[in-house]
Amino acid sequence: MKKLRVVVVDDEALARSILREYLEEHTDVEIVAECTNGFEAVKAVADLTPDLLFLDIQMPRLDGFEVLELIGAEVNVVFVTAYDKYAVRAFEVHAVDYLLKPFSAERLGEALAQARSKIAKPQAVPIATLTAAARPEGTRIERVLIRDGAQVNVIPVSKIDYVEAQDDYVSYRSEGKQFLKQQTLAQAETTLDPARFVRIHRSYILNVDRLAKLELYAKDSYAAILRDGTRLPVSRTGYSRLSALL
Repeated sequence: MKKLRVVVVDDEALARSILREYLEEHTDVEIVAECTNGFEAVKAVADLTPDLLFLDIQMPRLDGFEVLELIGAEVNVVFVTAYDKYAVRAFEVHAVDYLLKPFSAERLGEALAQARSKIAKPQAVPIATLTAAARPEGTRIERVLIRDGAQVNVIPVSKIDYVEAQDDYVSYRSEGKQFLKQQTLAQAETTLDPARFVRIHRSYILNVDRLAKLELYAKDSYAAILRDGTRLPVSRTGYSRLSALL
């Protein structure tokens, strides 16, 4: 039987040690990497393309959901968590399995069996669906994570000036720089706080804190002038949304 290539991700050394001990009892499992943080995990998955990821959720710097978002590709994941009522609900629906700390060797064996079954009959769940399901309803992101090769850009939402649609990507504009992320503008809109960000045009989402003034340049046609002088088109619908917010 082909060995199951596994990556273990947990910031706690003891947790990694226990997981390693349990996994080593299974001769058909090969641990190809152990990662102590989310950045290491993103690199390991990209370099090694494992069959299965044992992923801790509560980690500093990058949490488990942010790791999945940065990986971008479909991946079989067993989540490991001490307690998270929202995450557990999502795990039950979308993940290969989840392990609630502390777990037994027998419980780990069940997760491995579940993983082998899923790998044999792949039905990958899109990462965006998985991460969206785990986010408590009504909550909004506080930062945007964008991967650029081996580099990870972390952009606080408060520093985003506007978001622009560009084919299959969106461009996040912040402090004079642009960062491309593969998603739709509609997907970006659902993650941003509607009290701070408004869709002013089919191609633009504006951070209202950056707005200096609205300028009428033709009948029923407006432009949003940002504090740095940037001009963005405002559609009729976008004008209504912006007016309601202001």
